[in-house]
Amino acid sequence: MTSTASTESPIALAWSRIIVHGSDSESFLQGQLTQDLSLIDETGGWSLLLRPDSAVLTTCLVQRDEEGFVLSVPREVAEVALSRLRRFHLRVKCTLELDEATSGPIATQDELVSSRWPGVNEFAAELTPQSYGGRVVRETVSFTKGCYTGQELVARLDARGSSVPWRFVRAVGPSVARIDEVLKSKGPTGPKGVTTAVEVDGRIETLGFAHRTLLDNAYLATIDDVDVEAIG
Repeated sequence: MTSTASTESPIALAWSRIIVHGSDSESFLQGQLTQDLSLIDETGGWSLLLRPDSAVLTTCLVQRDEEGFVLSVPREVAEVALSRLRRFHLRVKCTLELDEATSGPIATQDELVSSRWPGVNEFAAELTPQSYGGRVVRETVSFTKGCYTGQELVARLDARGSSVPWRFVRAVGPSVARIDEVLKSKGPTGPKGVTTAVEVDGRIETLGFAHRTLLDNAYLATIDDVDVEAIG
């Protein structure tokens, strides 16, 4: 994986809104998002928008309004997310509109890292929800609401308790390069390494991915300059 990390701080995050209005807005989104829309009110809740192959395209904060729903998505993936929704927008009574937002649920890259929540750099890995950890799955995925696009592999992994090979991690160390070296030090070639980095009190805090074999406690005990923890 090629890191797109930066240690400049703070970096503001840009957000867009996908506005879904009309009488079929809930039934349409129930078939497209991982969250149970019947539980969503104006305060909102997190969901995932998946690709048809079950890889995460983006997270989104979903809020209900008087005419339907508003999805807050990172601006960098907003057009792709809208195109993905339009792909299945057939014979339904609702409209899809894209609009820039003045703010979003997470304000800066520092806040993203401190909250241990995946962002645009992490979505680029195109991994299944379980790779992002149990917390993301618990807060975004319903296993009882019925079918949605991309559900098959997500449900199968949950039912079988399968262990995914790539894990979303937080790591702290002396430099991006050193942390990246550690995250890539175990496992086969794949989406591993630093994805997002910020500097906090002279240390580098990062999000990224590692192969599950890296998370062996005995192996991590041999690394004294980088702390790695699986998220969720």
